[in-house]
Amino acid sequence: MPAVNETNFSGLLHRGKVRDTYDIGDGRLLMIATDRISAFDVILPSPIPDKGTILAQMSKFWFDLTADIMPNHVIGMADDDDALADVPRTGALAELPDDMRRRSMVIRRAERLDIECVVRGYITGAGWAEYSEHGTLNRQTLPAGIVEAQQLSPPIFTPSTKAEEGHDLPMTPSEVADLVGVEMAARLEDATMRIFRVAQEYASGRGMIIADTKMEFGLIDGELTLIDELFTADSSRFWSEDDYKPGTSPQSFDKQFVRNWLLESGWDREPPAPDLPEDIIRMTRDRYVQAFERLTGNTFVA
Repeated sequence: MPAVNETNFSGLLHRGKVRDTYDIGDGRLLMIATDRISAFDVILPSPIPDKGTILAQMSKFWFDLTADIMPNHVIGMADDDDALADVPRTGALAELPDDMRRRSMVIRRAERLDIECVVRGYITGAGWAEYSEHGTLNRQTLPAGIVEAQQLSPPIFTPSTKAEEGHDLPMTPSEVADLVGVEMAARLEDATMRIFRVAQEYASGRGMIIADTKMEFGLIDGELTLIDELFTADSSRFWSEDDYKPGTSPQSFDKQFVRNWLLESGWDREPPAPDLPEDIIRMTRDRYVQAFERLTGNTFVA
């Protein structure tokens, strides 16, 4: 089917960089992963076909895998009649066409905590750029002599702001504590690190490395809950263990491929972003499919 760049159903609550979210009543939301792609916090004009379906299916896989560590907001995928047996078909859920159900998730509404809980197991991307220039990561000093893509042991928690528009900004531990309180700041870091370690171990069993990722949390009935997406090729960097070599930039199975093309294009990272060439769109989709299949062990079905 053609790429889904935008959806328009009843009860639109929020249109994010990638996901369109609808209120379907009784504390439930319908979250649809579109094929929009963002880079450097800017939505690109060129969608990636099937990307939203891959993201939704991959998030569901990881939410299921980590459910014993931290509760999450998922009720069920929109095509899972058993999981949604007690969910009335109202609003956007009733209007949703069959060919969009595999990219759509019914979730519980949460009070979002406005922090990107980033954890870095390897130094790469913006983290490597900062270290190369200043010897720091998230404004915290690191030892000298670290090379690109080197493993960080233990992984480092590097939270950032959650910006609706513009760029996310690094946060120090004290800034996180000022925003959500000392106790909640500690709980967020602990939960992020525990989930990351479990996912890293699982990925290694599949011959893959999760270099870094970001998570989001919210409160549902006062309980800390994992929300949004989890270990997708949008929110994480994935490498193959076979290709990994410290001191080099490993081949990625995520949107770093798009970031690299944008940087080489000379774009200044401010809107508007340039159109992606057809071969970049195709190769980006291929990397998302490979990430899904390598990590889940399932064949992707559009």
